[in-house]
Amino acid sequence: MTDPTPVRADVGGPPGLLDASPGPVLPRALDTLLGAHEIAWADPSARHAAGRRSRALLDQAREVLAQGLGVRADEVSFHASGDQAARSAMALLSRGRRRLPGPVVASAVEHSALLRWLRAGEVPPSQVAVSPTGAIDLPAWRDAITSATPFAALQSANQEVGTRQPLAAAREVTREHGVPLLVDARAGLGRDATPTDFDVLVGDATSWGGPRLGVLVVRTGTRVSPHHPPSPHEGGYALDPVDVPTALAAAEAWQQCAAHQEDEGRDARALIDRIRAVAGAIEEVDVVGDPQDRLPHVCTFSVLYVDGETIVDELARRGLAVASGSACTADTLEPSHVLAAMGALTQGNVRITLPLRAVAPGRDDAVERLCRQLDDVVRQCRARLLADP
Repeated sequence: MTDPTPVRADVGGPPGLLDASPGPVLPRALDTLLGAHEIAWADPSARHAAGRRSRALLDQAREVLAQGLGVRADEVSFHASGDQAARSAMALLSRGRRRLPGPVVASAVEHSALLRWLRAGEVPPSQVAVSPTGAIDLPAWRDAITSATPFAALQSANQEVGTRQPLAAAREVTREHGVPLLVDARAGLGRDATPTDFDVLVGDATSWGGPRLGVLVVRTGTRVSPHHPPSPHEGGYALDPVDVPTALAAAEAWQQCAAHQEDEGRDARALIDRIRAVAGAIEEVDVVGDPQDRLPHVCTFSVLYVDGETIVDELARRGLAVASGSACTADTLEPSHVLAAMGALTQGNVRITLPLRAVAPGRDDAVERLCRQLDDVVRQCRARLLADP
């Protein structure tokens, strides 16, 4: 890894990229990824010189991320993706707490992959309702958690509307009952303050400008049981071997992102504030999520009388890339379970996830073009819909 000096701005996404979920890899991290294949190609468990070199580099990457997350290096394991890290976390907790008869407790706005995994279990999860802004109902959370709860799952912030969850208050409840709290931090890790109120934490390097790599933190003392049949990878916590160059690139991206996080967050929040104000001023457009207690780079609004994909297509025609549908299943444009749980309009939703400035030096211009054209786009799309027989 290198010093956290400013990264190049000569590579990255297209000029109108406003959908970084995930976004392009930071240039310095991409350089690390490519260069590491020349020196860290060997199996880190091998005893020969090349294997020992890979092991040393892997340990270095783990130490960088552990330090950034404020945890011990032996509490960090690497996984093929954020989804796989989340599945491993739930499997490890489920086996470690398998004698407890109660349902797992989760919010109704958790990542769809997490909720699908929980629903596939023998005992359906207890899903806690959320407010119209997307924050959990704390009294309902308190009622749902008991000493029979195997574990509870709560995101640090929502990947779709940006609303942060009250982790400190939620963990206070779980600790009263000796229940481990799994925090899914994939939406904002590296882009927002690093969570501290958790027993198990899940992240994905794509959120901080790295390549696809899942990161799992299991705090010492948390009761978990490794995969069965036993896995030889990452102390039995991972199903697949770690790609060392990917881990090195993820650590490099963390250093680069952390070095500019304060300025990046301030600038991104100002841009999102502008989008929220412009969208909210358009007739029959509902800007969702908490207006203040939210991720700095995420915004969603719903447009009445028109499909979200129609707006996405029109903006794409104008050179602006945004998203629609559920953030967890964007490829299918399925209605958002997050918006449904919030009681918000699920049709006609548009989602902005700002890329890091280092990979999108023209993002200010892209936001300005979006704000300048959004009212006209909405009018045209509505008129087109009404004109169709």
